[in-house]
Amino acid sequence: MARIIPHRMTHVHDGPLVVFLIGMRINRPWRPDLWLPAFAAMPRMLAELSADPDSGLLGYRITLGAGGPLVIQHWKSAEQLYAYASQTNAQHRPAWAAFNRIARKAPGAVGIWHETYVVDRAESMYVGMPATGLAKATAARSVEPDSRAAARLGPATR
Repeated sequence: MARIIPHRMTHVHDGPLVVFLIGMRINRPWRPDLWLPAFAAMPRMLAELSADPDSGLLGYRITLGAGGPLVIQHWKSAEQLYAYASQTNAQHRPAWAAFNRIARKAPGAVGIWHETYVVDRAESMYVGMPATGLAKATAARSVEPDSRAAARLGPATR
């Protein structure tokens, strides 16, 4: 079991940060032959990225919602994220090709979506939690008792 940190913590990260959300919606749960290949592809991609410290992936968290799984990923840069997506010798390309074959064969059986956010600043708070989210993906530090969210976020850069 993960070690619970009882006091207030925040993440520590300098430099570019990208939050990438990727999800899958299982529209025909009774047809695992149509959605299971896409479902099974993500752990292989995450293992490949996690094994390569130069990939740009800082960390990830997998959640399960009403429509299906969601992976929250933290990246060093959008360029590294897109570079991985376009690598011809990586897990992503065959998984994407397989998804497209299924989508042509059975339109709407399974859906894939993603959103990419380039973050210029971020604020976080964790209390009574193991290292999680951005603090797990980057680093964590204690927060002073009088620290406020607005001060941790800092001024806008634009």
